Amino acid sequence: MTTDAGAPWLVAGLGNPGPEYAANRHNVGFMVADLLAERIGARFKRHGKTQAQVVEGRIGPPGPAGRRVVLAKPMSFMNVSGGPVTALRDFYKVPVGNVVAVHDELDIDYGVLRLKLGGGDNGHNGLKSITKSLGPDYHRVRFGIGRPPGRMPVADFVLRDFSSTERKELDYFVDRAADAVEALVIEGLERAQSTYNS
Repeated sequence: MTTDAGAPWLVAGLGNPGPEYAANRHNVGFMVADLLAERIGARFKRHGKTQAQVVEGRIGPPGPAGRRVVLAKPMSFMNVSGGPVTALRDFYKVPVGNVVAVHDELDIDYGVLRLKLGGGDNGHNGLKSITKSLGPDYHRVRFGIGRPPGRMPVADFVLRDFSSTERKELDYFVDRAADAVEALVIEGLERAQSTYNS
């Protein structure tokens, strides 16, 4: 899918607002967005027109080769992420093909990444909400969190913090996911997939 090279990108890290959710598996999208903002050297601020926090900046090489990007953390709760993402897409005039959702993924082993364009929501309520608003043709950076142990309900699992064993590698995996987002925006999906779809 080709889009206007000068058009901005919208990278939405998905999660739930509030300190009680900050370290949950379901909030890994926020963690990746926070790291990308840190790399740009900017802090998230409330966006006046939408229920989201945003950072505006550029990623990639300085000058015209760098890409204009809006990083977003919807503050609406995961299950209704579509409203803020769509409002930001409209406000910044972002083509749907330049929208990236960064989210946790149960059907992938912990720390494994998968980048893709389009597809279903796999039962992920954040994606379901975005797809309902935008259609399916946006990019996803899927961060594997694995399946719940034993008979633990999925909802309990995703709303728990990463385990102490997982936390040992979490910074590395979040860093790699942020690299994958940058590669997707700068180099395109195929090259990013060949590097990060491990």
